Amino acid sequence: MSVQTPTQPTPPRMFRLIGDTNIDFMGKRRVAFAISGLLVVLGLIAAVQVFVTGQANLGIEFTGGTSVTLEFKEAIPIEEARRLLHENGFPNAQVTDVHEPGGGYKLIVRVKAQEAGGEGAVEVADRIKALFEERYPQLFEDASSTSIGPAIGAELRQKAIYAIVYAIIGIILYIAVRFDFKFGLAATAAMFHDVLAVLGIVWLKNFFVPTEITLLTMTAILTLAGYSLTDTVVVFDRIRENLRKRLRLPLEQLINRSINEVLNRTVVTSITTFLGVFAIYLLGGEVLRNFAFALLIGIVVGTYSSIFVASPLLVLWGGGRGKLIGRAEPARPPATKAPQRAAKTKG
Repeated sequence: MSVQTPTQPTPPRMFRLIGDTNIDFMGKRRVAFAISGLLVVLGLIAAVQVFVTGQANLGIEFTGGTSVTLEFKEAIPIEEARRLLHENGFPNAQVTDVHEPGGGYKLIVRVKAQEAGGEGAVEVADRIKALFEERYPQLFEDASSTSIGPAIGAELRQKAIYAIVYAIIGIILYIAVRFDFKFGLAATAAMFHDVLAVLGIVWLKNFFVPTEITLLTMTAILTLAGYSLTDTVVVFDRIRENLRKRLRLPLEQLINRSINEVLNRTVVTSITTFLGVFAIYLLGGEVLRNFAFALLIGIVVGTYSSIFVASPLLVLWGGGRGKLIGRAEPARPPATKAPQRAAKTKG
């Protein structure tokens, strides 16, 4: 009597947006480096304009100015408020609204110091308060104001630079300890590339659509630096795993294989994150739109750099004998065909 062993149920296959691929990413690194070079140059120009000369379209946190908070019993049309300010000498005032849980409503009006027409912070605040008190006498309740001097703005610009530098140092140390020093340098170069690329694109956007660079923009840039690092670590993890397996592959082919193995995860993660931030861009209001825009650009650039910047740099620096990279097989020279000898003919 034969005993039948129970068959194990076949585990369900996980959904894959991208199937098995065999893309030669490293073969396209020269084109990628050319694109990245343009982005870095654009970012360096923007960095000079923002942090050195201060001639970019900066928010009042960096340039100094006046912020006025107006309280109303009920909501008023924000576009009407912007039009009122534009018609009375504040064409570039930044206006945001706040709906409070108890039913209250606030307008926050921010005016840069250079757009105040020589008036002091108190005079600017009084003029804005008078405008809305006259237009909405039944709804207006109260107003308060704060001012930021140019010295504080310069200090905030300096602290933004320090924050980026400290983040870079921390990333170098983290990757160097977890992987290898060359991996740390590659990840840092990719992150530096992402920061400059996003800053340059945001700065360039201002020439077509008015876009202020504010503390929220700097927050978005530091956030995307962490996102880019996370994406790069996923790729580096697979490269490290394949190096430890001592696959008999040259470094370039091994990195190609590693990227293809994690490509589905990378693309799915980037798409889901992009969709979440895109919802903020569409529905978050004026105050969050530039913040979300910087994040959207950062997600795209960060995904690109983990594949086309960080990984190809390992190929360029693979000549040394690092702890991990030294385990890769040396690159094989291209095969050459032996010259064919002419067949001898018998006379």
